[in-house]
Amino acid sequence: MGGSIYLSKGGSILLSGIELGDAINSTFGSFAEFQAKFEAVGLGRFGSGWSWLVSNGGKLEIVSTANQDNPLMGNAIAGCEGKPILGVDVWEHAYYLNYQNKRADYLKAVWNVIDWKAVAQVV
Repeated sequence: MGGSIYLSKGGSILLSGIELGDAINSTFGSFAEFQAKFEAVGLGRFGSGWSWLVSNGGKLEIVSTANQDNPLMGNAIAGCEGKPILGVDVWEHAYYLNYQNKRADYLKAVWNVIDWKAVAQVV
C-alpha cells in the first residue's frame, strides 16, 4: 500500500456506479452506514492501531489491528485477514497536531481527503 497516494486535497466523492461504491452500499446498507461503522471501529481501538476496509474472500469487511499490524499478516491476528483496500491510522501521531485528543473528529474529517478513485483501483 502506498500511503499518501490514497489521499488528496479535497478527496473525491465515492460515486454510485463505481464497483467499490456499489459493493460498499450493498455490504453496509449505504455509504453513511459504512462511514459510521468504520469510525466506530477506529474509536474502539484502544491505543495505537489502524482501521481497515478489507476484501476477505471477495466480501468487504471492516477490521482493526493494533500497533503496526495489518491484515496481510493473516492468521497471526485473530479475526483479521484479507486484502487491505483502505487503512486509516488511528494512533495520535496521525492526528494530534490538528485534532489533539479528538480521534472522533479526525475520523470524521479523514473522509474529506480520501481519494476514492485511487482506492477503487486497489480492488
